[in-house]
Amino acid sequence: MQNSFSASYKEAGVDVTAGYRAVELMKSHVARTMTAGALDTIGGFGGMFQLDLTGLSQPVLVSGTDGVGTKLRLAFLSGKHDTVGIDCVAMCVNDIICCGAKPLLFLDYLALGKNVPERVAEIVKGVAEGCVQAGCALVGGETAEMPGFYPEEEYDLAGFSVGVVDRAKVLDRSSVRPGDAIVGLASSGVHSNGFSLVRKVFGLETAGDRQMDELGGSLLETLLIPTKIYVKPMLSLFEQVTVKSVSHITGGGFYENIPRSLPEGCMALIRKDSFPTPPIFQLLQKEGGIPERDMYNTYNMGIGMAFTVSPDKADKAVRLLKEAGENAYCIGEVVSGEEGVQII
Repeated sequence: MQNSFSASYKEAGVDVTAGYRAVELMKSHVARTMTAGALDTIGGFGGMFQLDLTGLSQPVLVSGTDGVGTKLRLAFLSGKHDTVGIDCVAMCVNDIICCGAKPLLFLDYLALGKNVPERVAEIVKGVAEGCVQAGCALVGGETAEMPGFYPEEEYDLAGFSVGVVDRAKVLDRSSVRPGDAIVGLASSGVHSNGFSLVRKVFGLETAGDRQMDELGGSLLETLLIPTKIYVKPMLSLFEQVTVKSVSHITGGGFYENIPRSLPEGCMALIRKDSFPTPPIFQLLQKEGGIPERDMYNTYNMGIGMAFTVSPDKADKAVRLLKEAGENAYCIGEVVSGEEGVQII
């Protein structure tokens, strides 16, 4: 690509050579994500993955796509760009695991006002770290320089992932029954949802960052903690315990997401004192004067993923997750009803 240069295009705000430089800088990060099925196609027209169907009698592909949302504005404010890529991966692969599938590959899409190769490499570094945590390969992506559409210092980041599961192992919420236990895995913080409200309450873009004793650090640092990726502990759990259904607690919080893992005639009874609520949520609720129901209808409140198991398997599931380094809690049970979720 040494001969690829357009002075006219550069005058319009697009520097194609910066794109080539960004690709070179990100290659070492991408290399970290290569798995057995990934083929080295970075720089080509399509990302390729050789699918291993060993042990799969009826393979089902499961896909997920999402972005980081307005949490990105905190990255702009802080100048820290190497963690939002983890959020991007997490929002996709955590959804895929809810079907019982193993994520195989990931692609990202980065649109920005000005291509600064070093900044692009930092963003992709985060994407690669997310892929490593999820055990999937970053097989490709797209960087689009869009002057006049995005301010020079801003960008948007989205992604797409594909996983696979044997049809016989697809999680089926119809097997859930009243009396089943609901187990929750701790979140790392706010994750990547509800940041329009976060930004409104804390006013970071006008008031700036704050050191908060109750948070043990700065407000901005706490809010930028990336979304926890649950793929590896959940895949391990699937091999040892029969999990009936899984909910990824994202936008819409408990009230929207947990009912998606329950059949008709069943509702979730969640005991809020069964798990710790991180201080950031308490601070957000207090400073914003937000009703408790709105908090549980917007945020994960300390539980990033929840799943149902037979009541006799709940203690074993919690123990196995804790042995894997996860904080897990029995947070409630399934009961008869049509209300969806009741939090007591």
